[in-house]
Amino acid sequence: MASTETTGPEAATASKGSKADDLAGLEAGLDALDAVQVRRTPVREVLVKKVLPPVLAVVLVLAVWQLLVMAEVTDESKLPAPKAVWESLTTMWLQGTLLEVLWTSVSRALLGFLMALAIGTPLGLLVARVKFVRAAIGPVLAGLQSLPSVAWVAPAVLWIGLNDSMMYAVILLGAVPSIANGLVAGVDQVPPLFLRAGRTLGATGLKGAWHIVMPAALPGYLAGLKQGWAFSWRSLMAAEIIASSPDLGLGLGQLLENGRNNFDMPGIFLAIILILLVGVAIDLLIFSPLERAVLRGRGLLVKG
Repeated sequence: MASTETTGPEAATASKGSKADDLAGLEAGLDALDAVQVRRTPVREVLVKKVLPPVLAVVLVLAVWQLLVMAEVTDESKLPAPKAVWESLTTMWLQGTLLEVLWTSVSRALLGFLMALAIGTPLGLLVARVKFVRAAIGPVLAGLQSLPSVAWVAPAVLWIGLNDSMMYAVILLGAVPSIANGLVAGVDQVPPLFLRAGRTLGATGLKGAWHIVMPAALPGYLAGLKQGWAFSWRSLMAAEIIASSPDLGLGLGQLLENGRNNFDMPGIFLAIILILLVGVAIDLLIFSPLERAVLRGRGLLVKG
């Protein structure tokens, strides 16, 4: 009976060919995994997936709001109609005070956040890298982060007075712990292999922190920055509501407090909506692009 098995040089050649084919297939698979699809997202797709959902959500909220007003679930002095809030917005715009009020609060919050960033970043690195400092200051930072920012307004007024410095002090006390703790969490998640490789290449001290630790800890650090901004904005609103003075100018928090004092419910709703819109705008314009850039740089987000 004839055998179909191949022996000798022919078998070796077939084996080498099979291995070469397997290796080529493996390389092709790895290339496919590493390849990042680069394409320009069509405008229609952007509108449908990113613009349309929030627009529909806003329309739905306005519709429910108007239905509640029409159903007279409560008095209009407690739940004003959307039209009344729009008229309040129009009045402020015609008087030229709307942009001034927005700029007063936004400029304070951004400047306070930048100061908190300059303080919280080196503090977070110090706590993350020095064991004695972490043992001494780490629990204090965690406690400060859980403390409501409004608690600092009264002592800040007594210490500093009714001025912009008091506002910035409240912002710093609210935002610095969040930024520092975010960086500490990011540094704790850095693989030890990265640190050893950096030391081998001579990246120690400040050089190692800048070239190894900070880039590797960037996702956690960015999360701390987002939380730090949220604390900055909330702290400022608390300070503007409680510590009111003509010398401080008219901000969104003061606008909200004026609405309460004057029993102006449309003005109160307008102030709340403006505070919400500023928070959403800062996240969309600053932090969301930064987050996408970090994820894209690590191959976790498809370019579009």
